[in-house]
Amino acid sequence: MDELPQLFNVLKGDISLVGPRALVPEELSVFEKRHAILSVKSGLTGLAQVSGRRNISFNERRKLDVYYVQNWSFWLDIVILFKTIR
Repeated sequence: MDELPQLFNVLKGDISLVGPRALVPEELSVFEKRHAILSVKSGLTGLAQVSGRRNISFNERRKLDVYYVQNWSFWLDIVILFKTIR
């Protein structure tokens, strides 16, 4: 239910259904690979979210986001969506 406003943003085209989470302003100045994450729209769900969002470190989450951007495929999105539903 807390993701409902973001679903509206997906429908408007502001964010993607699947993608990395947006960088917050504090991260923009310190995150080395910010250009990779900024090159795509952020997503409602993503690889970091389905890989243990709360059980992995911030750096690991960002590594997963960069991996997603560099290895994007339609099938990877399908897998992430199924993991999100589960």
